[in-house]
Amino acid sequence: MAQKGDQLDQETFSCSICLEVLKDPVTIPCGHSYCMNCIKTYWDEGEKKLPSCPQCRVSFIPRPALVKNTMLAALVEQLKKTGLQAAPADHCYAGPGDVACDFCSGRKLKAVKSCLVCLASYCQKHLQPHRNSSTFKTHQLVDPSKNLQDNICPRHGEVRKMFCRTDQKCICYLCSVDEHKGHDTVSAAAERTERQREMEVSRQQIQQQIQDREKDVKLLQQEVEAINRSADKTVEDNEEMFTELICLLQKRSSEVKQQIRSQQETEVRRVRELEEKLQQEISDLKRRDAEMKQLSDTEDHNQFLHSCPSLSPLSESTHSSGISIRPLTHSSSISIRPLSYFQDVAAAVSEVRGRLQDILRDTWTNVSLAVADVDVLLSQPEPGPEPEPEPEPEPEPEPEPQPQPEPEPEPTSRAGFLKYSCEITLDPNTVNTQLLLSEQNREVTVMNKHQSYTDHPDRFTGYFQVLSRESLTGRRYWEVETAGGVSVAVSYKNISRSGNESLFGYNDKSWSLYCSSGSYVFRYNNIQTSIPGPLSSRIGVYLDHRAGILSFYSVSGTMTLLHRVQTSFTQPLHAGVRINYSGDSAEFCELK
Repeated sequence: MAQKGDQLDQETFSCSICLEVLKDPVTIPCGHSYCMNCIKTYWDEGEKKLPSCPQCRVSFIPRPALVKNTMLAALVEQLKKTGLQAAPADHCYAGPGDVACDFCSGRKLKAVKSCLVCLASYCQKHLQPHRNSSTFKTHQLVDPSKNLQDNICPRHGEVRKMFCRTDQKCICYLCSVDEHKGHDTVSAAAERTERQREMEVSRQQIQQQIQDREKDVKLLQQEVEAINRSADKTVEDNEEMFTELICLLQKRSSEVKQQIRSQQETEVRRVRELEEKLQQEISDLKRRDAEMKQLSDTEDHNQFLHSCPSLSPLSESTHSSGISIRPLTHSSSISIRPLSYFQDVAAAVSEVRGRLQDILRDTWTNVSLAVADVDVLLSQPEPGPEPEPEPEPEPEPEPEPQPQPEPEPEPTSRAGFLKYSCEITLDPNTVNTQLLLSEQNREVTVMNKHQSYTDHPDRFTGYFQVLSRESLTGRRYWEVETAGGVSVAVSYKNISRSGNESLFGYNDKSWSLYCSSGSYVFRYNNIQTSIPGPLSSRIGVYLDHRAGILSFYSVSGTMTLLHRVQTSFTQPLHAGVRINYSGDSAEFCELK
């Protein structure tokens, strides 16, 4: 009964927030009591929520003033003097998954240590003898363990303090003279020391690899920064150059407009001046005509004859403008030479516009290819120590654009082609689900059932096709080993992924050479051409992207040209294959 009373006292005088004996107890309006700091902190951390009781959840408006319960505080102090201890918090008791103290009665506390000699686990209270008594000085304490019984030999009931290197297992002393007699046995502590030494060596190697990888990550981060700096500067330079170009065109447009308006004003002024002169002459002619009519109407012959000789004959009046006044015997008094006005200016500007369009069309491909040629070559890290990376060079100013060199001639030997060999790996995101992709992503085989690839918008769904992961520009060479009916192809990345438009060679986005045991057939834009040549299971493909050259070769003892394409590529290319029948396969060869 006394023990039960103590337990009741512990629960009664403990704060339900901190689970310890009440300190500066306060009683809130609902009747529950807490440590003053505990309930104050609980309400402060509640932000704008109404203050409430942590136990019964009753809310209070306004927030109650906290006043120390002097009677309860005195009672707690009195009970402390009589030996009351704070009740263990719930989290101190052993629960599912915890190691329980083997010496607690009733509800067991969590063990804080296990003894490998006693093969028992102890809570903080029951561990005190091991800490304070010299009797237990030689006992080995470890973190709490549920597997202490695994240290007991099931056959002899002894602690397994030996290790058999022959059978690689822990044994007891009796095992070493019984079933393990003659085996290479050492103490478990000696084996632990040896293995820990080996582990330290491995850890040092791992830590060195971590440092090396961290250096590699730093280099890659610096590479990303360099790429971003270069791209940002190029975009800035590009905008500046195009702005200058636009300003130049606007300036030229303004100059032509101003020149046209100035010439327009000059010519209109000349025409107006001539018009005024003609109007004056018309007035003079009308005046003289009126005089002549008046004289003609007079009945006095002497007056008529006296005034008639004073009339001077009309003569031609010529003006420097190109408009001439002729005698009235002609049907027209003026003639204007044919003029085109400003139509020739519009034609000249139109010619300039056409030339600019031609320049942009012809050179824009080079700009696009220059962007596509930006390719950071990254090598995969290999295990083991690696050479220290070279220091990153200081950023240099962007070089001035240089004129493109003339395309080099196509190689004439396989050794010459191998100088341009490149590694081709197939893109798992494009492979048809009925194609089995090898572990190295170099070989594909048609299977009778669908493979478990994840959904991807780049995947070919209609035909057994796949594209390479690498985009190809510049001068490249690769070889494909074929088995069965295989189409060796190159294609733009934006080729369709379904329907007939996705077939290599049946559109204007791909070029394909079909290889079988009997013949070769080249296809482009759905136009096929039969190709004669020596049959070989290996096909070599040579690409000079800038020169627009694509060549297919039969590779055996010698190289024989099967077909060459001369065109103009507008995008980076990707290598690809299409396989027709189950069991047929294609492999991109590793060239050295």
